[in-house]
Amino acid sequence: MPRQPRIIPPEGFLHVISRGNNRRKLFLIQKDFRVYRLLLKKLKQEESIKIYHYCLMINHVHLLIGVGEDSNIARFMKRLGLKYFYYYQKRYNYTGYLWQGRFKSKIIEDDGYLIQCGKYIELNPVRAGVVKIAQDYPYSSYRYYGLGIEDKLIDEDPLYKEFGKNIASRQLSYSNMIINEASCKKYIVEA
Repeated sequence: MPRQPRIIPPEGFLHVISRGNNRRKLFLIQKDFRVYRLLLKKLKQEESIKIYHYCLMINHVHLLIGVGEDSNIARFMKRLGLKYFYYYQKRYNYTGYLWQGRFKSKIIEDDGYLIQCGKYIELNPVRAGVVKIAQDYPYSSYRYYGLGIEDKLIDEDPLYKEFGKNIASRQLSYSNMIINEASCKKYIVEA
């Protein structure tokens, strides 16, 4: 039976997840993260994709993507997956499937969910126990929004300006939101 076509809005936001096959580690050394980020940066321009939030975990990737009329998310993800596979194959003399099937995507239909999805993505390393606080994880968009560290991969979240009148107040409000969310989740898990 043929697979169902993916529903993608002509304009809007998507939460995209891509996983390593059989939980395979996709990123073994820092250079792997750098290569993937460079591919993201190059291909997002070529395919008219915006990346608002991201987190590169050891065995999977989360992206909060903006698409427009000129965007082609399927081609973007296919090219990204293949280019990274060729790099990985050469570097580690790897054969077999690197990715676990097609990428998964969920349409984000309202502003409230857009913020929740960004938080979810950036708190992924905290929930996984990789770091205690989001700012300690170098492979996510949190450092841009919460600390003001430049990240040329990011297209600023359209709702970020609502966090404050200037960049300092936005960073403080955003980091407080993430810290409060993280401590709430920790409390719920430990209870």
